[in-house]
Amino acid sequence: MQLESMAVEMPRVEGHPNRCEFRGVLTVVDAPSERAPSGARGHRVVLTRKAAEAGLASLLGMALDYAPTMDRHDARRKIGVITAADFGERGRLEIEGYLYAKDFPEVVKEIGESGRARLGLSYEIADARVADVNASVWVLTQCTFTGAAVLLRDKAAYASTWIELQ
Repeated sequence: MQLESMAVEMPRVEGHPNRCEFRGVLTVVDAPSERAPSGARGHRVVLTRKAAEAGLASLLGMALDYAPTMDRHDARRKIGVITAADFGERGRLEIEGYLYAKDFPEVVKEIGESGRARLGLSYEIADARVADVNASVWVLTQCTFTGAAVLLRDKAAYASTWIELQ
């Protein structure tokens, strides 16, 4: 079985004041991160495609969060929801969803003005299994996605991630 994409179908509500569609690249699978993600104890990581595929269903319905300085994760500031995930070109794990536009107009404005050029994304996981914890680059063989964060691109583990409004 090959899993290509997943989505939660949300009913379309034209002009909904608290829904602003976004899309972006959450990570790149089977490639080492440029920087160590938080929680990796200073290790760069590789999320295997097999682990990402196995955990893909856990990503749907999870929150997108941010910190006001956009330099870290803040799981208590939920600004949106992830409704779709798909594997794109060159191992990119792409996501789509909604930002809570009425609740967080300043974040929607920031993403709209400088999103793809300046901002990136970072995944949040739990129950991660690392092939060899003594390796300089950790290979993640299993994980459960618990959400994602919007960050400045130079703070994200993968510099090729991005987010934009649709």
